[in-house]
Amino acid sequence: MEREEDFCPIHEAINLLQEKWVLHIVRALLEGEMGFNQLARAVGGVNPATLSHRLERLAALGVVEKEVLQAMPPRTRYRLTQAGRELESVIAAIEAWGKAYLKPAPDRRT
Repeated sequence: MEREEDFCPIHEAINLLQEKWVLHIVRALLEGEMGFNQLARAVGGVNPATLSHRLERLAALGVVEKEVLQAMPPRTRYRLTQAGRELESVIAAIEAWGKAYLKPAPDRRT
């Protein structure tokens, strides 16, 4: 069992945000709430099982909120919580850094 004095919020945040697809999911949901399939299309390329797992983890951590709509068939909507919306500045910082320091790879077909 981890003691409170051993908890490192930076370490824990990096562990969460480095999980594949997590930042892509948050970035997509910054545009507004989405259903599962809509979110999968917005993220692009994520396996449905992986997306489901990431959404469950993000919901358990209070980053994403899941709502099951009473319809047949049942539909699910996902939205960011306040904690999730506050990651917008993190994503903006990554974008700014990428624009400043990363360039597109040269076309290797030539």
